[in-house]
Amino acid sequence: MTDTNALFQPLHQACAALGTRLFTLSILDPEAGVSRRAYTSHPAEYPAGGTKPMTHDDWHENCIVRRITFVANTPAEFEKVFFDHALITSMGLASACNIPVADAEDEVRMTVNLLAGAGHFTAEKLAAYHALVAEHRPALLAGLAG
Repeated sequence: MTDTNALFQPLHQACAALGTRLFTLSILDPEAGVSRRAYTSHPAEYPAGGTKPMTHDDWHENCIVRRITFVANTPAEFEKVFFDHALITSMGLASACNIPVADAEDEVRMTVNLLAGAGHFTAEKLAAYHALVAEHRPALLAGLAG
């Protein structure tokens, strides 16, 4: 059995070094209609194994179907799509980013979820995060089987 924490922790640490304060990885399970948290930096608030329903809204169309990174640099921008926005802001977090990760068939299988302070996800930071996710993509995809 694969130790997914060992696979996922290096990306978490690299993202934290860029200023990410909450880091989770969600694996999509379309058959069950949920996304399942595979890794978390905050197990009390967002435990690994937790699920949320996959809704086919604008976020899903853009991030999952079209593979476009979701960015919200203020709570007003993410409260429309995150049902848990009150918990997020209560943790002092005010910006969010979801980076889709596709498999060899170009199907999005997971998202890298990053949260930080207001205005965190600048063009320069997004480029750095995208480079990190690309660098760690083999480990992320290996963790799908874990």
